[in-house]
Amino acid sequence: MRLRGLILSGGSGTRLRPITHTGAKQLVPVANKPVLFYGLEALVAAGIDEIGIVVGDTHREIRQAVGDGSRFGARVEYIPQTQPLGLAHAVQTARAFLGTDPFVMYLGDNFIPGGISDVVAEFRKEQPDVLILLKRMPHPERFGVAVLEEGRVRQLVEKPLEPPSDLVLVGVYLFQPSILEAVDAIRPSPRGELEITDAIQWQVDRGRRVTPHVIEGPWIDTGKMDDLLECNRVVLDRLPEQRLGTVDAGSRLIGKVILEAGSQVSGSTLRGPCIIGERTRIVDAYVGPFTAIYHDVLIEASEVEHAIVLEHTVIRGARKIEDSLIGRHVVVERGIALPQAHRMMLGDHSRVELP
Repeated sequence: MRLRGLILSGGSGTRLRPITHTGAKQLVPVANKPVLFYGLEALVAAGIDEIGIVVGDTHREIRQAVGDGSRFGARVEYIPQTQPLGLAHAVQTARAFLGTDPFVMYLGDNFIPGGISDVVAEFRKEQPDVLILLKRMPHPERFGVAVLEEGRVRQLVEKPLEPPSDLVLVGVYLFQPSILEAVDAIRPSPRGELEITDAIQWQVDRGRRVTPHVIEGPWIDTGKMDDLLECNRVVLDRLPEQRLGTVDAGSRLIGKVILEAGSQVSGSTLRGPCIIGERTRIVDAYVGPFTAIYHDVLIEASEVEHAIVLEHTVIRGARKIEDSLIGRHVVVERGIALPQAHRMMLGDHSRVELP
């Protein structure tokens, strides 16, 4: 069975502001790789190499990052969505690209560490009308929720005040082309969007075969800072050690430390798992576990732990930054008061003087 891939990369990323005021949320790096790239790689690993990316206001940035898809072993086509009117609307928008092929719809800010090859194989073999991924989660009211009966999906509810179960929809859906009929048949929800849950429920109500796949491993929706940091932790734990940078005799590397090409470490202690990006300099500093420092960054006379720091940022004299997401072209410098711990989410081009 030939499948296409559809990645949704529109949306404004309101939960990650101010970072997303100046960039796409799908391009925020996790372990020094944009979140979107993990989704592309998961589709290609599952044997899907014709991929459409639905884009919105950040389309130029996403096009520049992904290109024609050849670096991922895929052919990528960009599909403009003029307004973010819901996931089902995105499917309507992609109608010409999808044609009459079944497809996998993958939300671009989702992360499933084990990939989706097993789910795609199940879909190819069983050929249900719809296959949805589910995960048991606390606080299911934040998500679409599914009710199962004898191994099939019987009810879907979008962000219910009183959830009927703890099974929430993971942001990966596998569809036969019949979903196009369903998205045309539904009406906007009270929040003004065409909900994919309503389109799937439309199929359930008409006796179509909608099957669940409950995942046991981790799934992370990277739409919030804490989730991004957790995703960063999970990925760093899985990466192999690599030492392409330079380390002077006055430095100590403890545990799994990844140094990308052109990185420099002097007079510093790095405790892994952590990753230091290309051309980044760590000088007289401490970088702790579960930290990802992107390219062209300077960390000097500072302590940074459990954090993501984006490109072209300078952190100097800061003690101590932890549990933080810091944007591009940020300057963080220490003032004259006593040191203390700081927790931050800073947008691009910020400047902070610490007490």
